[in-house]
Amino acid sequence: MPELPEVETVRRGLQPTLEGARLVHVLARRPDLRFPLPQDFAHRLTGAVILALRRRAKYLRAELDSGETLVMHLGMTGRFEIEQGQAVSAAGPFHFAAPVGGKHAHVVFETDGGRRVIYSDARRFGFMDLIPTDALDAHAWFKGMGPEPLGPDFTAAGLKTAMAGRTQAIKLLLLDQKIVAGLGNIYVCEALHRAGISPFAPGGAVGLAQLEKLVRAVRQVLEAAIAAGGSTLRDYVAADGSLGYFQHSFRCYGREDQPCLGPDCAGVIARKVQGGRSTFYCPVCQG
Repeated sequence: MPELPEVETVRRGLQPTLEGARLVHVLARRPDLRFPLPQDFAHRLTGAVILALRRRAKYLRAELDSGETLVMHLGMTGRFEIEQGQAVSAAGPFHFAAPVGGKHAHVVFETDGGRRVIYSDARRFGFMDLIPTDALDAHAWFKGMGPEPLGPDFTAAGLKTAMAGRTQAIKLLLLDQKIVAGLGNIYVCEALHRAGISPFAPGGAVGLAQLEKLVRAVRQVLEAAIAAGGSTLRDYVAADGSLGYFQHSFRCYGREDQPCLGPDCAGVIARKVQGGRSTFYCPVCQG
């Protein structure tokens, strides 16, 4: 599933086309994705101006001048194409190969600038909804969500408070959207490795100094992935056609039985299943 950098890369790719644009025509080719589309979906969007295109965790949020916000989640295989005349640029693919367009093109947004933004989703795990903008934070998808890991509210002191007394492994706690929003398995593994923290350490036992290192590591790995255009497990094509290769810079994720890339570390990367997901770590420098 796309993680925060992929979603942020898509947001930045779509922003020049959608932000400030009026939707002159919207076509929903089916009544549902993962969930049913809201009632009168195309009608409510047609004529609306997108005031801002933002991201919250792994959600895209297009704020409309109608007082509603179009919330979009890419699921596992959702991706966007931007079409103008004969030119097409893609803002996917992600972890799983899937065809774009054709029978998988479910929603089409046409702007007053003459561009069409096409949402395709082969497995239909993505979803869209229209939510009153002033009620977004109270919606079930966002209520109680933790701070953005790239925002000012993500701090070591905040993590210490959120994990106080918790005996669950810190890796699993970092995947809890109530503690921090948008982190996924790849970046948690990478950040813990860079910070030299065992993924199996009880969250409540991790000291403030270590959490300071972790906060810095989270920011560094996310910013590097965004700068590279995402870190999906295949070459990532951004909306401008450029490729991101951050996956080639992983220090631990997917590197089982390979030498640790930590400074002066002679360890070998190991893998264990933790909470149903693969955890990659170095038993030496994260011991």
